[in-house]
Amino acid sequence: MKHLIKISFLQIFFINIFLFTLCAADKPDTLLLIMQKELTREMSELQKATIAPYYIDYRINESEETIIKSSFGSITPSLSEKKRILNTRVKVGDYNFDNSRITAKMNMGRMAGFSIPMLMPVENTEDAIKFALWESTQANYKMAKEIFTSLKSAPANQPDKTGSVPDFSKEIPSIYYVPPMEPLENTFNKTVWEEKIKNYGKLFLLNKNIVTADVELQIIRERKYFVSTEGSSVVQNQTYCQFIISASIRADDGDLLPLYKTYFVLTPAEFPSDDVFLKDIRELISKLEKLRNAPLAEPYTGPAILNARVSGVFFHEIFGHRIEGHRLKDESDGQTFSGKLNEQVLPKSLNVIFDPTILSYGKFSLNGSYKYDDEGIKSQRVEVVEKGILKNFLMSRAPLSGFLNSNGHGRTAAGGTPVSRQSNMFIETTDPVSDADLRRMLIKECKKQKKEYGYMFEDVVGGFTNTGRSAPNAFNIFPTEVYRIYVDGRPDELVRGVDLIGTPLSMFAGIKAAGENKEIFAGICGAESGGVPVTAISPSIFVNRIETQRKYKANLEPTLLERPASTDK
Repeated sequence: MKHLIKISFLQIFFINIFLFTLCAADKPDTLLLIMQKELTREMSELQKATIAPYYIDYRINESEETIIKSSFGSITPSLSEKKRILNTRVKVGDYNFDNSRITAKMNMGRMAGFSIPMLMPVENTEDAIKFALWESTQANYKMAKEIFTSLKSAPANQPDKTGSVPDFSKEIPSIYYVPPMEPLENTFNKTVWEEKIKNYGKLFLLNKNIVTADVELQIIRERKYFVSTEGSSVVQNQTYCQFIISASIRADDGDLLPLYKTYFVLTPAEFPSDDVFLKDIRELISKLEKLRNAPLAEPYTGPAILNARVSGVFFHEIFGHRIEGHRLKDESDGQTFSGKLNEQVLPKSLNVIFDPTILSYGKFSLNGSYKYDDEGIKSQRVEVVEKGILKNFLMSRAPLSGFLNSNGHGRTAAGGTPVSRQSNMFIETTDPVSDADLRRMLIKECKKQKKEYGYMFEDVVGGFTNTGRSAPNAFNIFPTEVYRIYVDGRPDELVRGVDLIGTPLSMFAGIKAAGENKEIFAGICGAESGGVPVTAISPSIFVNRIETQRKYKANLEPTLLERPASTDK
């Protein structure tokens, strides 16, 4: 266990200023200086209270977001927005027992320790910023004191002396600073990209059966500030860009069938060329036409291959969320892996690693990378599963028995409160097989189970999972491209209307092999602390038994009029 350096927050404050000055002597960061100064004043004042806080942190996310979107080649919104969001976390009590304690009786697994977000001035006007910090500290202190008082008054929550797990981990303070980013306009021409997006979208006008066609570019640039009374001072930049092509076509029975193509990069310069975008859009249009004429699938149980991208989403949803440490403290959670430490939970050939320190994989940047998490803890490689055996959990500063320190996975979106979240997930196999062998295994298992066909899940848009106890502990993956692979050698058949469903432990038990080629699925993961960028790098997997259900179908009436004819030639 790490030990907190015994030094006052006032001493740490001056150390921070000294180190910060070394990083940016000629251009002091005004916002950081104001935050540190006001944090020192607020902590000092609150020590006079009857119930004084033992810890406070300020987290400010300064974000600049640019969105350009077209519908059938016409710009809908094109906007840029800059904002700052402040979160103040105040902790009353001590490291062993404070207002963040999770109790089943209060059912506060998500709310205990919650902080109230606040919009901040985007200009460095000292008085305005100090006022916002003061107002936020006051509000969050009042809430923290009330929760702590309520927790402490319940006999079941009385702290014992048997070495119970603390509510908040003791960590060595972190000091890190990077200069501000170069202005976006120096590297990004908005007018040029508006023309690109219009031209891409016009391709959809050439197919009269397509009913929605959107092309969207999102550029997110964040400068993240974190200071705490323990002495941490972390300022880092994070950027990611998302390019989304989405279109839908209507089948003869009225079913609306969507397809998506998404690209994640760190800077606009990393996006592929015009030729690649145009080629991908044409392929998407072709697949939409095939999907329109594809048969509607029946519910199915039997063998399947999950292509690498689908496998990445599968492991993210079904496995990744269940090894986020804070869930194992919450009695309302299903706690799938509680008590399974050092037990086999996956095939012996599989390893699962989370590593936010890795910036790229091959030629692709990974958007689940970061230097420090949102609690100011340095990011770390975490080997969660080794040879199929569960070895670790993703940890924030909410300790578990046997895991008393953070491993740098306390994450949140702007405005949220950090909890343990995923980063870059790597699924590795020590016994890879070729795609051809995976297919042979599928057909062999279909014959064994007397199935006419098995399924190949080729692509996916996302999914969700329920980890709580109040509803079935199940998952739902949303594939967009699914094929039947026939035992008798008939050509593969595209089908529509398939959702992949199930429960985690039975699905894990059905994994029999993993492929030799890996793919990346990058996206924004939404959970209790908001949307955070994540990546999954996974091989294809063969599962001897999966279950599907029919996808939800909206009761859409046939259109009364044909879609207007395109004037674009």
